[in-house]
Amino acid sequence: MTDKQAPEDLGAPVSYLVLKDGAGVYEPSGDRIGEVDHVLADAPEDVFHGLIVKTSAGHRFAPAAQIAGLYERGAVLAVPAAQLPMPSEDAAARAVDDDDLAGSLKRAWEWLVRPR
Repeated sequence: MTDKQAPEDLGAPVSYLVLKDGAGVYEPSGDRIGEVDHVLADAPEDVFHGLIVKTSAGHRFAPAAQIAGLYERGAVLAVPAAQLPMPSEDAAARAVDDDDLAGSLKRAWEWLVRPR
């Protein structure tokens, strides 16, 4: 196992409500692709949209349906990182057939560009 691969124990499964920013994000192969920059959710409605992932190639959005598991010390994707879309205000979101994903991509973009 290389230093880029997931540790043997990411801890117990957790809810999106307790996953911490900075937790590692891993491909199904175990390769670490980045870290959680933000958990995108609508807490009052208890809806988990997905994760904004900070990678060496820029930010990517991992929709909830493409996440295999959330754990105390990381998240494991169900798809390779190359399949994750980039957050976008408009252009990439328009190219997506799924209205829910398009809305989540726009929310991810809005979170990334908001003043901090």
